[in-house]
Amino acid sequence: MQGLFALYEIIELLVSVFVMLIIIQFVIGLLFAFNVINPTNAFLRQVYESINSLLDPVLRPIRNLLPQTGALDLSPLVLIVVLQIVLIVLRNIISAAA
Repeated sequence: MQGLFALYEIIELLVSVFVMLIIIQFVIGLLFAFNVINPTNAFLRQVYESINSLLDPVLRPIRNLLPQTGALDLSPLVLIVVLQIVLIVLRNIISAAA
């Protein structure tokens, strides 16, 4: 049983990292969009592109399923909600097995 709980904690940590990356991507994108930070800033551009390259394979299928909303991309929000639902289901499964 301890093994299942440890696995759940690892998954929870990975989900937390994923959510933080989504939030960082969103904030940097907003800063670029509203010219708070110059989009030619090499460091932030590299961070933004690196995070995009990590998240794009996961977000692309969600974007394909969602209707087009113009400039508003809801796929990160959908991903965060789905990840939280997965955590809740896993926690309940582990609790029931205990």
